[in-house]
Amino acid sequence: MTYLGDVKRRVIAIAATLLVMASSLPASSAATQLSDYQGQSLTWRDCAAGQCSSVRVPLDYADLSKGDITLAISRVVHTGPSFQGSIVINPGGPGESGLDFAEYAAKFLAPSVAREFDFIGLDPRGVQKSAPVTCMTPKQTAAWLSMDSSPDSPKEIAAVMRAAGRISKGCLKFSPRIAPFVGTASAAQDLDILRSALREERLNWLGFSYGTALGTAYLEAFPDRVGRFVLDGALNPALDSMQISEGQSRGFQRAFQNFASDCSKRKICTLGDSTAVITAKINALLSGLEDRPLRTDQGPRLTQSLATSGILTAMYSTQLWEPLGNAIAEALTGDGTGLLDLAWIGSQQTGPSTFTSNIHSAYYAIDCWDMPAAPDPAGLSQAAKRWSAKAPVPEFAKSMAWSNAPCTNWFAHDPKQPAAAATTTKAPILVIGTRFDPATPYEWSQALNSQLPTSVLLTYEGNGHTAYGSGSRCIDAQVDQYFLKGTLPAKGASCPA
Repeated sequence: MTYLGDVKRRVIAIAATLLVMASSLPASSAATQLSDYQGQSLTWRDCAAGQCSSVRVPLDYADLSKGDITLAISRVVHTGPSFQGSIVINPGGPGESGLDFAEYAAKFLAPSVAREFDFIGLDPRGVQKSAPVTCMTPKQTAAWLSMDSSPDSPKEIAAVMRAAGRISKGCLKFSPRIAPFVGTASAAQDLDILRSALREERLNWLGFSYGTALGTAYLEAFPDRVGRFVLDGALNPALDSMQISEGQSRGFQRAFQNFASDCSKRKICTLGDSTAVITAKINALLSGLEDRPLRTDQGPRLTQSLATSGILTAMYSTQLWEPLGNAIAEALTGDGTGLLDLAWIGSQQTGPSTFTSNIHSAYYAIDCWDMPAAPDPAGLSQAAKRWSAKAPVPEFAKSMAWSNAPCTNWFAHDPKQPAAAATTTKAPILVIGTRFDPATPYEWSQALNSQLPTSVLLTYEGNGHTAYGSGSRCIDAQVDQYFLKGTLPAKGASCPA
């Protein structure tokens, strides 16, 4: 996978490193049977995210003698007299924290749903407050994000591959205990421990983006324990990392063309009066940044890779389109501040080398473990050339290909190969796809819908990444009804933009 999901988390990477050091200590009481983890009693305390608690899970499900790790969870309690159960929420990533997101979700879910359900946030294993994995220091993370993301000479390629190789080595250096065990398969097992601790017979799930992959893994592992499942912005489990990146390359190109078309029709937009004119200006801007980064008010200069990240970040929500237009206009006059601001929003960065979470370490630790090894430098270079050959903005396509470099020489991989979802669950499942979603293209939701026989696909005919809670009353109403009554929308249902 290439670009990260929604942006809303809070803990600096230095604190994450300290927590990793603590989690690497020997477990105080190792369980000897998986049943020892079932039915734990949760003690809730007030916290910034509502109420907080924790649940113990095995470090290694294949060898319980290796001891425990502790997962951080949060809860927003139902407001009404009747109680249907809990909805566990995952905002995406991989690597996104769900602790604060549960409280955020409680605000966009209908009051009728909030009256009858608790909302449960979770930091999956390796993420932020759940035995967080560290693969890069904050300074190394900032350097990685700003370096050339589309190398085209032997010297540049060698520099990228050296930096990429340090990420895998860093995981084993900083987090040797947790790094080999942060894959999605283990995280899905954790969900069932959480379900048991919540005293729920079935797991209700609201997963966005990567949260659909984690939810699908649970569907496959525990088909008889599936409650009401919403998978919004679906990933196709049959795709490997390069196929995912290629699909995202097309998705972001399409999204940018939609942005440019929209901008060209607005008086407030000063970038040009046609999609072609705006696209040409972007290509010229990105080309010039390769050798001449722009000044910014924050101190760091705007490099080509940071400008690319800033533009792609704005494709996640149409609410960022106007700020993007202004930022590009500023950059064309020599001021890179606006695009750097957008890049920092996307990377959860608060300063030249400070971040609000460990998402970049967790992202690679999870993704590179889950997927087969990425191609070698020659293969990545070929992919970059092929994907960018007819792309409206070639730089986007090149950066998508080279973002897989850290996974080329990862220390280990899940032996399970990507494959279409296969589950025997009889539970009704709701898959949501956004027609012009850049990060999880619509065809992936179509594919997952076809792989899950009891699912229905609900289509949002608009732009942006994921649909529920993004402003469509039509989408929200149908999802709310599903949670409350368990009834799926009609086959072929769609909502206008």
